[in-house]
Amino acid sequence: MRPTGRLHIGHYFGALKNWVRLQSDPAYECFYFVADWHALTSDYADTSAIAENSLQITIDFLASGLDPAKSTIFLQSQVPEHAELHLLLSMVTPLGWLERIPTYKEQIENMQDKDLLTYGFLGYPTLQTADIVMYSKDGVRLFVPVGEDQVSHVEFSRELVNSFNFHFGFEIDEALFKLANRDKLTYILQSIKTIDSPDNPLAELSIETKDSYSRAIKQFAKKVGFHNFLEVRKGREIFFKINQVLTEPWAVLTPTPRIPGLDGRKMSKSYNNAITLSESDDDIRKKTKVMVTDPARKRRTDPGNPDICPVYDWHKLFSTPERDPGRLDWVRQGCTTAGIGCIECKSAMAENLIKWIAPVREKRLDYEAHPKKALEILDAGSAKARESAKQTIERVRNAIFNWPRKRAEISG
Repeated sequence: MRPTGRLHIGHYFGALKNWVRLQSDPAYECFYFVADWHALTSDYADTSAIAENSLQITIDFLASGLDPAKSTIFLQSQVPEHAELHLLLSMVTPLGWLERIPTYKEQIENMQDKDLLTYGFLGYPTLQTADIVMYSKDGVRLFVPVGEDQVSHVEFSRELVNSFNFHFGFEIDEALFKLANRDKLTYILQSIKTIDSPDNPLAELSIETKDSYSRAIKQFAKKVGFHNFLEVRKGREIFFKINQVLTEPWAVLTPTPRIPGLDGRKMSKSYNNAITLSESDDDIRKKTKVMVTDPARKRRTDPGNPDICPVYDWHKLFSTPERDPGRLDWVRQGCTTAGIGCIECKSAMAENLIKWIAPVREKRLDYEAHPKKALEILDAGSAKARESAKQTIERVRNAIFNWPRKRAEISG
């Protein structure tokens, strides 16, 4: 979560509720963080509120049910390995990939009061990829819980990881260059057609020639795709492999109910159409009183359609049978027959929203009174996250620069 302000009910139902559920599943090891570097992509001109917002979001995490005993909760900037991995990933990130991200142009159009024409904003999906794949383990699948609107970001990350793994994990077995396998090498080089086979089939290859052949084979495999490359070279695939330096992420689609903002658009702090998790009862009543409803209900006597009314979407979240038995039927019947007015409908929904938010707000107040507790949780989580991140970045450095082999050569 980016620390651009306190979290709202859209964040809860869109993400936090599922995070809380996943942390209790023994199949997952969960990492959740406050993305303060991501805040700079749109708010670099004024960073005065980032520290306070980061603390408030941490409090929102805890008040919503995230448990530091079950999840690792940390601050992005306290794990500098994120920045290093972002830098290394950016070396293989095509600009075109970044420019085609759906939310890139959308946010530029909707946030015209900010200068978003920067590399930081354009490149945030690459930083996001670093954030995701940093916490992976060899042989363990990596899942990202998202709603449908975020699937494209995970797909971008998976494409980038595949590209990265090909660049720095593609390996050719040294045995391919041995005299015993010269016929196999010759066949592969002939299929590439851009480089000549060895002039003397009985001579050992020089280091320079091996490097030249390796580059040609790798470029060809990249062009046609690694799996296609292997498919047409059956029996020779034993000489090639791609090490999974970074683990491919996969989206886990989580149920995200529709929760529009007060004005009917997507709920967003930027649009000033949200109810925060710390909202007071009076503010909830005032803000919901002016919510947009079914536009067909211009007069009190006009019947409406609850299925296209944002207020009914909220009723489905807060006026549950457990909290308010029969309320949803009352809304549907009253709306479609003009038996109730929009003000009456909004008021009933607001009271149930207040009942729902009360325990969350109560936990918030405790952490607000003792902010040091939240900060200690954040610091401890950051230290734990960094231990895991160090292992990943060491694996990445070795794959790119191969210093262990160089040191071994020097040491003899």
